[in-house]
Amino acid sequence: MVAKLGAGRFTYEVIEDWAKLPEGWSFNEVADVAVDRKDRVYVFSRSEHPVTVFDREGKFLASWGEGVFKRPHGLTPGPDDALYCVDDGDHCVRKCTLEGKVLLTIGTPGQAAPFQGGQPFNRPTKVALDPGTGEIYVADGYGNSRVHKYSPDGKLLFSWGQPGTDPGEFNLVHSIATDSKGQVYVADRESHRVQVFDPGGKYLTQWNNLHRPCGMFIGPGPEGEVCYVGELGPSMAVNMNFPNLGPRLSILNLEGKRLARLGDLHWGERLDQFIAPHGIATDSRGDLYLGEVSWSAVGSRLDPPRRLRCFRKLVRKA
Repeated sequence: MVAKLGAGRFTYEVIEDWAKLPEGWSFNEVADVAVDRKDRVYVFSRSEHPVTVFDREGKFLASWGEGVFKRPHGLTPGPDDALYCVDDGDHCVRKCTLEGKVLLTIGTPGQAAPFQGGQPFNRPTKVALDPGTGEIYVADGYGNSRVHKYSPDGKLLFSWGQPGTDPGEFNLVHSIATDSKGQVYVADRESHRVQVFDPGGKYLTQWNNLHRPCGMFIGPGPEGEVCYVGELGPSMAVNMNFPNLGPRLSILNLEGKRLARLGDLHWGERLDQFIAPHGIATDSRGDLYLGEVSWSAVGSRLDPPRRLRCFRKLVRKA
């Protein structure tokens, strides 16, 4: 089955069951996704096979990471054919080859820093890279309210942020991305905003009118760079069924102007609906790959609990 989402320059055809997993395998839920320079797709899932690799047609190529990751969360490709794998359950970042060999570990696996103490890491969530220097930004995360900047070889340079709602403060640092000029974009999820900083951590501006921005990816669009933002839906009992709050996928230019918004007024299992968009990437043709933490967000709370769709490809048609 196929369905269409969006309009104009941002029209997509949704491909159901794109990824051809081996028989008996399951993603369980997909935390993030990355695409390399050859358009191979790396799916980071909370399953027995944490990293699964596909070609752009969805053919299964390989898997790795078995027995390594406790709770996959963020996956970021580097310019040196490496993947930065953020494990919030193991409180660390691992830089791996595309075949899964660990090249660098930042943080101490299994050892959390004090809750909201500001020191790395307490349940980190995502990595972004400076496009000019290769320096590493780590969003930290569920148990801290900080962004840490590291040298390419893993030395801590400085950190910024603290709990709060003022500029430069955070209420759950969930995702992080950089643009081609090196500006840093932070999804401040529970403050319903994306904050923008310079490479030194200086606050520049923020984007509002987002609902629980969760996954985030910056890449080329039809007319310059764009930011794809996965927004989670409402989670409280009093607003759980409110319409027009998400889950959805918004596409903005780098001034924060919304260019498109994909999805329905409610969560759902139709192809034109989302459940919990958490990880986003694009390939060289502008096609989108979307991972959803549908078990954590919805499936585990159903009566009876059941597994829901958690990964799709959206083929750009415009």
